[in-house]
Amino acid sequence: MDADLLQVLACPRCKGGLTYNALSQSLDCMGCKLHYLVKEGIPMLLVEEAQPF
Repeated sequence: MDADLLQVLACPRCKGGLTYNALSQSLDCMGCKLHYLVKEGIPMLLVEEAQPF
């Protein structure tokens, strides 16, 4: 995941920062405890599709 892109992306629920998880291929919000999957390099930032961790 591009570091510059990570700096501008935010959790759609709480607007907090996201961290890239290479193992699960997801962007993780530590505040909401949600995984947002990255499919074919595209972050799926829909709260309805996020998975709790």
